[in-house]
Formats: sequence, structure tokens, C-alpha cells
Amino acid sequence: MVAVNIVYNVGSRDERPDLTGMAHLFEHLMFGGSAHVADFDGELSAAGGISNAWTSADFTNFYDVLPACNLQTALWLESDRMLRLDFLERSLEVQRSVVIEEFKQVCLNQPYGDMDHILRSLAYTRHPYRTPVIGKDFSHIERVTLDDVKHWFYAHYAPNNAVLSISGNVSFDQAREAVEHWFADIPRRGIAPRKLPAEPLPQAPRSKTVSGRVPMTAIVIAYPMMGYGQPGYFEADILSDVLANGQASRFYRELLMQTDIFNQVDAAIQGSEEPGLFLINARLRDNGPQAEQRAIEAILSQLDRLRNEPVDPHTLQLCINRLESARTFGLLNYLSVAQTIGMAEIHGEDPDAFMEPYRAITPESLQATARRIFDPNHQITLIYRPEN
Repeated sequence: MVAVNIVYNVGSRDERPDLTGMAHLFEHLMFGGSAHVADFDGELSAAGGISNAWTSADFTNFYDVLPACNLQTALWLESDRMLRLDFLERSLEVQRSVVIEEFKQVCLNQPYGDMDHILRSLAYTRHPYRTPVIGKDFSHIERVTLDDVKHWFYAHYAPNNAVLSISGNVSFDQAREAVEHWFADIPRRGIAPRKLPAEPLPQAPRSKTVSGRVPMTAIVIAYPMMGYGQPGYFEADILSDVLANGQASRFYRELLMQTDIFNQVDAAIQGSEEPGLFLINARLRDNGPQAEQRAIEAILSQLDRLRNEPVDPHTLQLCINRLESARTFGLLNYLSVAQTIGMAEIHGEDPDAFMEPYRAITPESLQATARRIFDPNHQITLIYRPEN
């Protein structure tokens, strides 16, 4: 088998404020027919392969997995849609309908579906991270034209704005020869410059309370944090594990098991390229202001502990071991390897050196990062209550 992965350096952060959801729409459009291929999935399926894609605020990623003897088929298909889409109104109509229905299903027709929209509008005032990847409103997608599609394609989809990675039962020389055959003639393009406004830190705590048709009260506490690779980023990643990764974590042992406040409580980082958010998500057993206050106080006490006391070396080593184990087992399939080396190339990193910045973390650097992130003046709180 072989995996072919292409990551394009474009995401929802590159969208216009009045035309959001373009990056996600384009993920779908890339399967709708290209210059010489009417049915991408049909051709790949005939070669025994599968494909899929994902979009984030920062990147759009496409991947194919198929028998190694049919590597040429995957490269032919990927190169053709990198060369040019077919830009048919029919294809746009089909994919527009799919994306709009997905928006309605995910954001409007399920509990807490609009929570990400509300939180981002509360946390960001200038940066395009203010809008979820799926878009601000489906009306933006309704008015997308073929001219908009062509502009987006030629401004972002090009060999000089992408990383191609291949992993599996193929030699380097064979892969290089095949890639040069299919991609060498695709011209470079003028990539749209990325000039994003910096998001200022909150000068005081922000909070918002909303209600909706949800089964229980949900609370999100967020703090602005550094972007990928910036000083403190890897410490923030470990702090989230100290709080909420596994049954040895503090949230599990001290909040879930020792109190009657929470049905669930978790911590995570967005992992975004630019300064993002450290997120704490909780679901409460009881509703009402008193239960909400108890929950917030319990969470903040755990954050204060991280600010005021160094994490013990044993706990730190446990988190690092768990991370390395997940990384090791996660690289046992071709697709994970292809995606990992692709992102390492995007970041200019050695994929084999992934653990080095984590092993350099000390209890003191963890505490310093906790003090920097968990500033009470930077706290952003969203409370989502059930309707009465």
C-alpha cells in the first residue's frame, strides 16, 4: 500500500470577512471534477483506493490510500486537480448544497451546535480565527460565484503553496520520478499575500451567558495562548495533559471522581499556527447559577495550583511518556506517516525530532507558562444554559 498526502497552505484564516466558509467549500469542490478527470472518486476507487480531506483554520489537506502498484493513478488525479478544476456551475451548485446542509446539521440542528461561533466571537475581535472553519453563516456560501471560486483556486492552490508527501511500499527514486512526471509542468502561481491583524490580549475578563435547547449546562473557559512553535507552546500542550489526559489527570481524579459537580470536564489547546486558545470544556450535573459558580471555582482552583506550584517531575514525565507512546503508535500506518512528514516540512522541522522540545520542558518552565496563560484578566467564559 501507499499513501499520498497533499497539504495546501490555505485555510479559513485566509477568507474575506464577508465570504467565509470558502476554504471548507473548496475542500468539497476539489472532488467535483478537474481539467481532465470528471470523477475523482470513481477513478481512485477503480484503482482500489480511498480518499478524503480536512480543512482547518490554517491548512487544507487531501489524502489518498491505495495499492502501491497504482501510485501513478493517485498522482495523476492529484496533479490534475492542482492544475485546474473544471469550474462548472453544476459542480458548484452540488457542493454548495452539500456544505449548506452540513452547516445546518452541525451548527443549527444539534445541541451546542452554535457554541463555537459564540465562543470565537467572544474571544476574537480582529483576527480571522473569529470565524469557525465552517463559516460565519451559510448565506455566505449561498452567494459564492464561479468567479469567487476561480479567484480562490488561483490565489492558493499551486505547487509553490503545497507540500506533497508519500509513504508506503515505494522507493524514494520511484516516487520522485513519478512525482516529477505528473507535477513538473504545473506552473507556479502568485499566491495571495497573508496579512492578518494581530489579536490584542483582553484587558479584562470577558463572559457571556446564552441559552438553547441543550440537555445540560455547558461551560467553556478559554485563555489566549501562543501559536505553534512559539515559546511556551509545547508547555501549554503538556499543561492540558496534566489537567485532562487520562485517569491520572487532575481533572479526572479531583473534579470528576471527588466532586458531584461535573458530568465531564476536559482541557485542550487549539494547536493553531497563530496565537489561539487554551480551552477548558465542562458539562455540569446540575443547572442554575449556584452550580455554575461551583464549577467555575473548582476549575479556577486547578489553574491557580498550576500557577502557584510546580508540577512534580513524576507527573511531567508521565505526560511526556504518554505523548511519546501516542506518537509512536500513531505512526504505525502509512497515512499517519505521510501526514506527519508533510506537516513537518510545512514547519521546517525534522519529524524524528518531534519529542525534543517536550523533553526540554521542566517543572519551572511549565509553571512560568501557566502564569503567562492563566491570567485572570485574560479569562473568557461562556456559559450555555438549557432553556427554561
